[in-house]
Amino acid sequence: MAVLNNIRKRSGLLIIIIGFALFAFIIPELFKSGFSINSNNVGEVNGTDIVAQEFMKKTAQLEKQSQQSQQGQSMSATQAMNSVWEQEVRSILVNEEIEKIGLGIGKEQLINVIKANPYFAQNPQFLNEAGTFDENKFKEFVKSIKNDPNQERWMQWQDFEKEVEKSAVEQLYYNMLKGGIYTTKAEGKFKHVLDTKKVDFDYVTVSFSTVNDDQVKVSDDEIMAYMKKNTKKYKSDFTRNVDYVFFENKPSEKDEKDLETQFYGYVNGSVDGNDSILSFKDIKAENVADFVNKESETPFDSTYVAKSNLPVEFQEQLFNLTNGEVFGPYVNNGYQSLSRMMGRKSNASAKASHILLAYEGAQSSSATRTKEEAKALANSLLSQVKADANSFSALASANSDDPGSKNNGGEYDNITPGQMVPTFNDFVFDNTVGTVGVVETDFGFHVIKVLAKYDAVQLATITKKIEPSEQTIDENYNKASQFESDVTGKNFEEVAKTAKLTIVPATNLKASDEYVQGLGAQREIIRWTFNEDTNAGDVKRFETAKGYVVAILKNTNETGLLSMDIARQSVGLILKNEKKAEEIKKKMAGTTLENVAKATGGSVMSVSDVTLGNPTITNIGSEPKVVGTAFDLEAGKTSGLIVGNGGVFMIKTKKVTNAPEIKDYSTLITQKQSQEANSAQQRVYQALKDKADITDNRAKY
Repeated sequence: MAVLNNIRKRSGLLIIIIGFALFAFIIPELFKSGFSINSNNVGEVNGTDIVAQEFMKKTAQLEKQSQQSQQGQSMSATQAMNSVWEQEVRSILVNEEIEKIGLGIGKEQLINVIKANPYFAQNPQFLNEAGTFDENKFKEFVKSIKNDPNQERWMQWQDFEKEVEKSAVEQLYYNMLKGGIYTTKAEGKFKHVLDTKKVDFDYVTVSFSTVNDDQVKVSDDEIMAYMKKNTKKYKSDFTRNVDYVFFENKPSEKDEKDLETQFYGYVNGSVDGNDSILSFKDIKAENVADFVNKESETPFDSTYVAKSNLPVEFQEQLFNLTNGEVFGPYVNNGYQSLSRMMGRKSNASAKASHILLAYEGAQSSSATRTKEEAKALANSLLSQVKADANSFSALASANSDDPGSKNNGGEYDNITPGQMVPTFNDFVFDNTVGTVGVVETDFGFHVIKVLAKYDAVQLATITKKIEPSEQTIDENYNKASQFESDVTGKNFEEVAKTAKLTIVPATNLKASDEYVQGLGAQREIIRWTFNEDTNAGDVKRFETAKGYVVAILKNTNETGLLSMDIARQSVGLILKNEKKAEEIKKKMAGTTLENVAKATGGSVMSVSDVTLGNPTITNIGSEPKVVGTAFDLEAGKTSGLIVGNGGVFMIKTKKVTNAPEIKDYSTLITQKQSQEANSAQQRVYQALKDKADITDNRAKY
C-alpha cells in the first residue's frame, strides 16, 4: 500500500534499466493539459493512429517533468510536443519490427527488470533479513493490489507493467541490432590504408571566387530541376514563408516624460491625494530602506559597490556624491532611477597581482617540485621584482601555476575581503599599495604585489521600468489594426513602404516549429500558416507579449524539397560553381602545371603526406576529388582539369607512399565495430522512418 501511495504522489515514475529510460505510467487525474483536446488524431504511422487525447496527456506530463527537473532545462509546450511525437513515431515503428520477429519477455524476466530499479531494489518493504530483494514479498505486494476492491489501482499497476515491459523489449531489440554488427578484417585493413597511405603532389588551382557571381546566373527552374534529380539529398518537410510588420509596444516620449515628472516628485517632494511625500533627500536615513522598498520596483540593496560596478555613464556623479546627496533622475538599462548616497567605505576592495609557486602535495597541485624548491623560487622571483618593478607581469606569465591569472600578468581586480584564502587576504588588505612580498597558503607560495585599493559606496536607488502606458498600447493597437485593414487584398510591400513600416521576412517555417525569426515563440502564427483555410496572400493580425504583428502568408512549399529561399543558398551555390568552372577552364590553357600557372597568373604549389582519410589541402580545405585523383595517378603524371570544392585544379603526382604492413588489425576492427554499433540504433530507426507512411497533423496543435 505504502509503495503505491508513493507512486501516486509522483508525477511519473522513471525506471532506468539497461541504460534505457522506462516511461512513467499515467495517472489521469494528475495531468491537466493546457491544450484543447478533440477527437482528431495528431498523426498516423503506417496506419496506426496517434490519438490526440493520449498524445496531449503525455505532452503535458513531459512539460511538467521538465519544469520540475533539477537540470533547469524547462521545455516549452511545443518542444515537449515535438519530443513526444518523435517518441511515438519511434515506438510504433520499432514495435512493428518487434512484432514481426516475435520478441518478448516473460513474467519472471519482467520481475528482474522491475527489481533492478533502485526504487524497488532498495525499498525496505521488499528486502529480506539479509537486505536483498525478496521476490516473494514483491509478488505479495502485487497480489494485494490485484485483490484490492479499488480496481483503479490494479489498472494503474497493469499500465505501469506494460510500460516497463515495452521499454525492456525495445532495449532487447536494440541490443540485438548492436549484436548483429560485425566488422571484417578487410574493413579494418581498408581503414588502415585510408589513414596511413599518403601522397605528395604539386598543383595549380584557380578559385571559384575569381569569377564574380553576377557573371553567372542560376534560375529557380535550374535549382528545382537539380533538387528533383537529388531528392533524397534535398528532402524537406513542408514549409511556409511569411512577411510581417511588428508594431512594438514601446514607451512614447510622453510616457518617458510622465515617469520622469513622477521622479522629480521624489526629488522635490510631492502630494499624493491628502498625503504629502517628502523629497528623497529629506527622508531620515533610518527610513530610507523602507521608502525605497515601498516606491521602487527593485528593493533596497545594502551592498557597498565599487566605482567600476556603477553604471558607466554615471559613474563619476554617483561615486562622488556626498553623504545624503541625491542624483537623478537618470535612465539606466530601461529604468528611470534616482539614487541617494548612504555611505562610503575605504579599502573595500583591492587589486593585486600574484605568482603562485605550487609544490608536490599542495592543494590542487600537479607540480613536481618540493616545498623547499617552491619557497626558494618564490624568494628568487621576489628579488627580481624588487629589482625591476616592471618585470612582474612577464614573471607571472612565465612562472605562475595559477591558470586563472597567469595569462594576464597574475592580476586579480576588485578583490573583496574574505574572497581569498586568509594569509593572501591579510597581506593584500593589511599592506599599502606597492607592497611586494611572499605569502604561503595551502596552494603553495605566492609572490604578491598590492596594486590598488578601492573605496566602495552604498546607494539607495529608486527604480521604475519605463513602460508604455495603456494609451500608448491602445494607439499602437489602432495602428496595427489600420495597417491590417489597409493591406488586406493589396500589395503588402507597397502599403508597408507607403506607411514607412519595416517588413521582416520569416522563412522556412515548419509545422513543428515554435519560433518565428525576430519574434521568438509564436506557435499561433505557425498554426495559422499551416491551417487548411489559410492561403498564400492571406493577412492576419496577432497579439504578442511585446506588441502586435501583422503577417502575410507569402508562399507555401509542399514539394517535399527545400524551400527555394534555402535552396538558392545551397543548391544555387553548387550550380553557380559549375558554371564558374566552365569559365575558369577556358583560362587554364596548357598541358603542364607551369603552362597553366603562367596562363592564369598563378603559382605551382606543393602538398605532402595527404591521406584519403583526411583529404585536406593546406590553405585550401577538403578536396576529396582532387586527392583521390592524385592517388590514382602514377608518379610524374599530370592530370587533366579537376573541378573541386573550391575551384578548378590541375595536379601532378610526385610520390605515393603505401600504408605500412601490420600483422594485427584488431584495434582498428574494434574501433570501427564500436562506431558502427553505437550508430546502429539511430540508423535503423531512420531507415524505418524514411520507408514509413507518416501523416503529421502537429500543425493543428
